[in-house]
Amino acid sequence: MLLLEKMGGGDSSSARTVVLLGKMGNGKSATANSLLGHDVFESMPSLGGVTSACSLHSTVLPDQRILNVIDTPGLFDSTVESNTMAKEIAKCITLAKDGIHAVLLVLSLRSRFSQEEASAFECLCQIFGPKIADYMIVVFAHGDVLRKKLTLDDFLADNCPDQLKDTLKKCGNRTIVFDNWTEDEDKIDRQREELLSLVDTVLEENGGTPYTDELFQQIKIDEAAQGKSTENEISVGGLVEMIESRLKESISNLEKSLAEERAARVEAHMKSLADMAKAEHELNELRERWSQASHRSWELQEQINRKPNCVIL
Repeated sequence: MLLLEKMGGGDSSSARTVVLLGKMGNGKSATANSLLGHDVFESMPSLGGVTSACSLHSTVLPDQRILNVIDTPGLFDSTVESNTMAKEIAKCITLAKDGIHAVLLVLSLRSRFSQEEASAFECLCQIFGPKIADYMIVVFAHGDVLRKKLTLDDFLADNCPDQLKDTLKKCGNRTIVFDNWTEDEDKIDRQREELLSLVDTVLEENGGTPYTDELFQQIKIDEAAQGKSTENEISVGGLVEMIESRLKESISNLEKSLAEERAARVEAHMKSLADMAKAEHELNELRERWSQASHRSWELQEQINRKPNCVIL
């Protein structure tokens, strides 16, 4: 595949724009490079993140369509401030101003699905709206973890917490395994074609229309207000403010939800302790009654044993 020097070029009607999201270190940049067929995004095996800002690169697919790939930093990591997060999301939207054809949620088979990742997914859906889940594909990076003949379904059967099951369900159970470090060129091509086919399927299921909403419309409003295109310069106006507002509301809702869950767990724990105490009390009463009954039985037997024998003449 030929890498385009001018990003985002080509016929926009046949172009495909995909955005990669996920926690730092999950393998977003490596997956993006695999899609492009070139090492464009900085990537290396790491416990932390390498990508520090949203960026876009494009390539020409064998059928002459344009593939635009947008790599992102760990947008929803707890260490990222809300204003910085809002600006990066705004940049991502601006880079994909004609719409997003698929969102690739990159998870790692090397680590457990965390509460932070579950919260990030919910936050994403609250910022963009629940419809965004219809455009999401879950990419399990570090596919080398799967041993020979072990399928993803087999792996998830023993490694899929309820939160991950819920996330996969909301994403239509669209999943794919990616091994970004394999040197098998045929395997690289197969998994790339499988993912691109999934992108086409997502688009078909959404009526052939890429995802857009008021956030994308705000780009044009900001451009008109500033009298210039935001293609090469991210607006700090209405778009960022709108995203930051939604982000704060989302974080507030998540905190409220987590607080309610914690309160429910505490209540359930207290109820469990009360039930255990009640059961223990009832068991002690039962033991006491049994002891009293046994004592009465013993006394009765003693009385019987002390009675004189009766002689019949």
